[in-house]
Amino acid sequence: MEKIHTGDERGRSARFTDLYAREHPRVVAFVHRRVGVRGAAEELAAEVFRIAWEHTLTKEGEVTAGWLFVTARNLVRNHYRAEARLSELHRRITDELGRAAATGQDSAVLDTLDRLPAHHREVLVLSYWDGLSAAEAGAVLGCGAPAVWVRLHRARKAFRDLYRTPAPSTMESA
Repeated sequence: MEKIHTGDERGRSARFTDLYAREHPRVVAFVHRRVGVRGAAEELAAEVFRIAWEHTLTKEGEVTAGWLFVTARNLVRNHYRAEARLSELHRRITDELGRAAATGQDSAVLDTLDRLPAHHREVLVLSYWDGLSAAEAGAVLGCGAPAVWVRLHRARKAFRDLYRTPAPSTMESA
């Protein structure tokens, strides 16, 4: 059944559109100063406005510029937490393999994660990057904790095998 738009809903859309047009450049600049990467800033700003739109649909009251910047600040914090978890994942994996931690020049861990099949990569990321317990990862994956432990064991083995095998270079495949 289609929802009939009332004048209030049209007014809410118009107010949100005005807010977006006025504040989007400022929010992007705010985020960009904090993350330093234009693409990440654009994505985070888009998330700010998605959350703001949902807020206007579900909550009483208006979204203000201050509300947008608080939301942006929280998303930037989450962004940095995610980056820290990824760095920790790299460190834990390289420690487990008995190698030096990956650096900007040594992207073997990232390359290996990229080469893994999605089901192996997912269980590794849920366990190491997201820090989920076996029961929590099982809820995400739709299986029990014992199955997660089995999947994690297989994923570690697959990672170890791929890590020791050099990645095919683009020159060799050409």
